[in-house]
Amino acid sequence: MSLSSEEIERYARHIVLHGLGGPGQQKLKAARVLVIGAGGLGAPALQYLAAAGVGTLGCADDDEVSLSNLQRQVIHGTPDIGRPKVESAADAIVRLNPHVQFNGHNTRVTSDNVRDLIRGYDIIADGSDNFTTRYVVSDACFYEKKPLVTGAVGVFDGSLTTLKPFAKGPDGEPYPTYRCLFPEAPPEGSIPTCSEAGIIGALTGVIGSLMALEVIREIAGFGETLAGKLLLIDALSMRFEKLEFGWDPTNPLNGTES
Repeated sequence: MSLSSEEIERYARHIVLHGLGGPGQQKLKAARVLVIGAGGLGAPALQYLAAAGVGTLGCADDDEVSLSNLQRQVIHGTPDIGRPKVESAADAIVRLNPHVQFNGHNTRVTSDNVRDLIRGYDIIADGSDNFTTRYVVSDACFYEKKPLVTGAVGVFDGSLTTLKPFAKGPDGEPYPTYRCLFPEAPPEGSIPTCSEAGIIGALTGVIGSLMALEVIREIAGFGETLAGKLLLIDALSMRFEKLEFGWDPTNPLNGTES
């Protein structure tokens, strides 16, 4: 997929970058990425993916912008209060990069619609804020064979991983599923919500930006994948740690008895 002269100038810092270059930028232009959520994680992820030149960028979110969102959901502004988040995000992305085609899905992601939503995209980035959606999305990505970059934040901590359980790792075993990492969701109400416990806005920016970076790495094909690895960020001590986790043969998706 060729780049126009304007795109060559816009993405000049990518094009001269060893490991990405013109071929990588063309892959980004040809890519179709769906971001789940236009909130704390989805907002920066959408902005950096749009700025990077992802050709088709989708977002699924059924919420409206509220005043309390603006402390961290930086794709929206004060005049957007009351608007659907996908509409606000669409306007911001057009202002940022008119070469990106944006598809807004003003709907809640459920087990009934998730596979139809993700089917038209190459890679999924999940920035949802609840375990129910994370399990629904990760299961659907397994069945539809879509790479999934998934991030999460707590009060002062965050995490990030990439899931490709439909493929095999270097050891010949399948890459782990989300259910290999978290076999079961925690009991409802055991983990306080963002509105109950609070969240540092800049932390969601860090995790959302890292999600965008991981999506770009997967598309362009440089660096070492996070599949089978969990990146942990502790904002209190400013510590980054990367742990390995493996395939669980008892998991219900690609386990030995599935």
